[in-house]
Amino acid sequence: MSVRQLRAIETEVTRCWACPRLVAWREQTARDKVARFADQPYWARPVPGFGDPEARVLILGLAPAAHGGNRTGRICTGDRSGDFLYASLFRTGFANQPTSVSRDDGLVLRGAFVSAVNRCAPPANKPTPQERDRCLPFLEREITALAELQVIVALGSFAWDGALRALRANGAPVPSPKPRFGHAAETQFGPMTLLGCFHPSQQNTFTGKLTEPMMDAIFDRAAALARER
Repeated sequence: MSVRQLRAIETEVTRCWACPRLVAWREQTARDKVARFADQPYWARPVPGFGDPEARVLILGLAPAAHGGNRTGRICTGDRSGDFLYASLFRTGFANQPTSVSRDDGLVLRGAFVSAVNRCAPPANKPTPQERDRCLPFLEREITALAELQVIVALGSFAWDGALRALRANGAPVPSPKPRFGHAAETQFGPMTLLGCFHPSQQNTFTGKLTEPMMDAIFDRAAALARER
């Protein structure tokens, strides 16, 4: 059932035109390619989640990058943030290879599913609240479809807030006041744990705010929490 549900969500995501500003931006970016990708076709559509349908760990980002997922058609694929993320997933046993450059590069995730709060690349990486809310039902349905899910790793505060909103919409007992985001912050929702991680942006990784050992420790913790359930 979860495989069919996830495929149905993927189909709906890739056919979505609900946000005119994001539609215009994803298509403009595909026309105005950066020089290093000038010879490559761009996906230029909403980007679905992907990974293991039996995943116990959901890795949640903000949105596809304009010249990353918006180009390759896969979340966190083809940009520096994705390079940092998938190398960590490989080191911690969630991925079969340390790099991800395209939808057909052979990457396989084990026990993990990667998704985002927003599925279209937003200008300046900043979706509006309305754009976030239009996209959230896709995440809510993915969480429901991932029947074995135990842990959500939120990459940054936007993903943390999106996860809280999706969990609340699905009936989870979200406490008040709202749990605050932080690196390695943990919040429990019945059988589910929300785990915070600094986003692997170049700003964070180049300055040392997020290091490889720090990110590896997050996924080691996620694996341990998933095993404990």
